[in-house]
Amino acid sequence: MYQIVPGGPVDQATAVGPVSSPLKKKLGRDGRPLVVAGMFGCVLVLAAVVSWCYYSASLRKAQLLKTGLLDLNKDGFIIRNQRGAIIFTMAFRSGTLDLDSCSKEDSTLSCGQSDSGKLNFFIQTVRPKDTVMCYRVRWEELEQDRLVEHAMAYNDSHWYGGAESAIQHWPVKVQGEEEPRPFTTSDVYSNRNGFGGILERYWLSSNATAIKINDSVPFHLGWSEQDGTLRFQARYQDSPYRPPEGQKALPELSYRVCVGSDITSIHKYMVRRYFPKPIKVPDPEVFKYPVWSTWALHKTAITQEKLLGYASDITKHGFTCSHLELDDRYTADYGEFEFDPQKFPNASVMFDKLREDGFKVSLWTHPFINYDSINFGVGVEKGLFVREPDGELPALVRWRNGIGGILDFTNPEAREWYSSYLSMLKSHYDITSFKFDAGETSYLPRQFSTLVPLTDPSTFTRRYTEMAIPFNERAELRVGYQSQNISCFFRIIDRDSVWDYELGLKSIIPTVLTIGILGYQFVLPDMIGGNAYPNRTTVALDNKDGLPDRELYIRWLELSAFMPVMQFSIPPWAYDNEETGAPRGNPHRHGENMQTPHRG
Repeated sequence: MYQIVPGGPVDQATAVGPVSSPLKKKLGRDGRPLVVAGMFGCVLVLAAVVSWCYYSASLRKAQLLKTGLLDLNKDGFIIRNQRGAIIFTMAFRSGTLDLDSCSKEDSTLSCGQSDSGKLNFFIQTVRPKDTVMCYRVRWEELEQDRLVEHAMAYNDSHWYGGAESAIQHWPVKVQGEEEPRPFTTSDVYSNRNGFGGILERYWLSSNATAIKINDSVPFHLGWSEQDGTLRFQARYQDSPYRPPEGQKALPELSYRVCVGSDITSIHKYMVRRYFPKPIKVPDPEVFKYPVWSTWALHKTAITQEKLLGYASDITKHGFTCSHLELDDRYTADYGEFEFDPQKFPNASVMFDKLREDGFKVSLWTHPFINYDSINFGVGVEKGLFVREPDGELPALVRWRNGIGGILDFTNPEAREWYSSYLSMLKSHYDITSFKFDAGETSYLPRQFSTLVPLTDPSTFTRRYTEMAIPFNERAELRVGYQSQNISCFFRIIDRDSVWDYELGLKSIIPTVLTIGILGYQFVLPDMIGGNAYPNRTTVALDNKDGLPDRELYIRWLELSAFMPVMQFSIPPWAYDNEETGAPRGNPHRHGENMQTPHRG
């Protein structure tokens, strides 16, 4: 039906060669965008897969670096409350973590590498009770000559605890910039920048968070007002801390942070967990009746005649059943345990008279044996003193009453020797108890050795406080470190007769509250009106007797009425000559040592 005509279009095309059809040309031009679109789609799918993998890995990493309500990053960690608000922040100041070295197993998150090398780091979540969540944190360097430092931020909360200090505020008030220094007991009357004689490694915040630094840490504390932080540092270099015998000096900073539902419950948990309880309550009569000290009135010029006269004035003004403290100085030399026959010619008769008048009497004591005391040679021969680092010679120390040795209370023989003399005084004169002065580690030489090596110098303070245990019903200490179970009265450091926050009237409430937070319930707030030290006393313009200002004394008296114990030295009748008919007192009369800065 159809005929192929030679020379037609088809034959011509075949003769010349293949010719593209219009349809193919159209498809070629239109297909290029489709190919590009397909390739772009593949890229998008691949990117989506990569993003998903990265997101999944990030999510897994985020879950890995989270334990409980704590989030860890390379520079530190934060803790949130149940509502998601940040309540605790700790920054790593000495190094950053290599997060790729971190792993998590159950409730423990651990890391093995930092930017400076290998380390042992972990955070473990512990839930001791339904209302409390705790986090154990440990950063241990594995190379010597390094330090570990973490900085705790205030986070707009109030913090309480730490230590007694010369300038005491409630809550803790960070002032200035302070490099970390050893957190050990110190006499803050002599060293106003030191940490006080009563301290613990414990702080509590108003947002129901608490932190306790472990006992094994060579702990140094600093702060920054600009950053609003407390600086916690562990180091052995340029430090009185020593590693345990046989171990390398590898610094370790370990602590426990606990979060509770409210500040009361978290504080109760921490106190029960970390502080030993008092064995018993001291003698109830000390809470009921005032304590009378000879110190502010007579200083070291106390004599038998003055003591009996003081006691007579007390009873004449209606104060019965009182506790009388015979303070420094009743012996001929420091380090002896016999009464100076020149100042106390008949001590036995004197004590009989005081007992007849209803007085309970305590004696002042201290841990020093001056080199001019007859007991210094005994101490050297028996090896009773803290020694030089080589362990051969006694380490001489300077204290406010001279130079001598300090008893080594890690040595059972020294403890027994000291205790036997106290027991002798108690039985021979029917002494009620003792006022244990000093005991701070600031009186130890910078380099020293003890029979039992001390990794933490403040352990010396703890050993000294244990000497009060046999006399604890009416005993008085001014130092404390892990000593809450010693059921005696803990006295705050000497107060100046001034209004200020620096060892003045305003410092009493903050100091008593701080010591209470640290677990010491039986606090003695020192003498009413202060110690009346020369040049450290606020006096009225018309007062020629050297007495503290009358209004200052009255306000001090009013405050002390709300304290556990009231302690006098300058008597109230010293201000009311016309009303009482008693002679006006002068705390610096009778040849007192005007240069004496404060007690032991």
